[in-house]
Amino acid sequence: MTEAWTVWWIWIAAALALSIIEIFVPAFYFLGMAVGAAVIGIGLAVGILGMIGASFPVLLFIFAATSVIGTVLLRRWLGVRRGQVKTWHTDIND
Repeated sequence: MTEAWTVWWIWIAAALALSIIEIFVPAFYFLGMAVGAAVIGIGLAVGILGMIGASFPVLLFIFAATSVIGTVLLRRWLGVRRGQVKTWHTDIND
C-alpha cells in the first residue's frame, strides 16, 4: 500500500479544496498554498518527484517553497494596484 502523500490526485484534490477556501477567505494565502499543492500533484503525476525520492520531508519542503513563491507572485500580480487605495488627509467631522 502506498503512502497518502505520494498519491498525485490527493495533492490535486487538496489544491482544489484550497482554491475553494480562497473564494470564501479572499487573502491570497490559500491560493498560494493551492499553487504549491498543484505543483506537487503535477510533479508526482508526471513522475519528476518520484525520480528524486518523494519522501515526506522532501515533498513538504517543495510544497512550502512553491507556496511561498506562489503567494508572493500572486500578491504582486493580483494585489492592490497603484492608485487604487484612497488616502484621506482630512476627516469629515473636522
